[in-house]
Amino acid sequence: MSGSVSEKCELCPRRCGVVRSERAGFCGMGERVVAARAGLHMWEEPCISGERGSGAVFFSGCVMRCKFCQNNEISREKKGKEISVERLAEIFLELEEQGALNINLVNPTHFVPQIIRSLELAKMRGLQVPIVYNSGGYESVETLKMLDGLVDIYLPDVKYFDDELAVKLSSAPRYFEIAMSSVSEMVRQTGKPVFDENGEECCGTKPLLRGTIVRHLVLPNCYKDSMEVIKRVGERFGGEILFSLMSQYTPFGEVKTNPDFAKMNRRITTFEYEKALDAVLEAGLQGFMQEKSSAKEEYTPSFDFTGI
Repeated sequence: MSGSVSEKCELCPRRCGVVRSERAGFCGMGERVVAARAGLHMWEEPCISGERGSGAVFFSGCVMRCKFCQNNEISREKKGKEISVERLAEIFLELEEQGALNINLVNPTHFVPQIIRSLELAKMRGLQVPIVYNSGGYESVETLKMLDGLVDIYLPDVKYFDDELAVKLSSAPRYFEIAMSSVSEMVRQTGKPVFDENGEECCGTKPLLRGTIVRHLVLPNCYKDSMEVIKRVGERFGGEILFSLMSQYTPFGEVKTNPDFAKMNRRITTFEYEKALDAVLEAGLQGFMQEKSSAKEEYTPSFDFTGI
């Protein structure tokens, strides 16, 4: 397992083997951390954002290739600013000083070694809020094990059950198998959800101190796949996790321009979302369900290097 970008990189399931101190890996990133925004983010689950906001750091590059990515500007186009490990630690502390409920590492997979060093520095300087690892679910268990004891809350997607769909829409072979193994490791580290009973309530829930929230975004024409994901997540993890069903799909990136993805160039229907909701209820999963009106482009932040 490569724990340094000076070695052949094997941080994600692709194991591209690139020496990222010399050139960019599959993720599009080299040796130095690149980020596009750091600030209080109000649009996560209520137990993550609360009333004060989550201290979100948006990293550039990505280990996936989602055709509909709402953060395409930074994930595919690689917009961002290079920062040092020391500067990243300062950003964590600045977010805490601003009142952030937690530090939210958005799309961090390909920068895990640097993030570990930054977290260690920040904790030595007094960082106390929980650490959230917010990812697409396409993770290496070996990389996740490097984070054991540093991450308090895992916030992974489980996007697809069907492998053909995962390859077509995200260039992510063996996605479901890999995501489920990743979630298993996350749950092993965090245990069942633990809330801050002394914290300020938001939308009927207290702040989350520890645990794993599995997210699933309902996609156009894919509700049957959503139902399969939900069923299997419920069977395997049940009461060990919280589940977040998302309706916020809005066409971005390649689905808006490539005719091969024309069927994805729309928002989901009420029927599609209700079928997924029914599956959540049948699986007995507890957590969060977005209103269908959540499909709005303004929920995507401006990647203008704020806080970087």
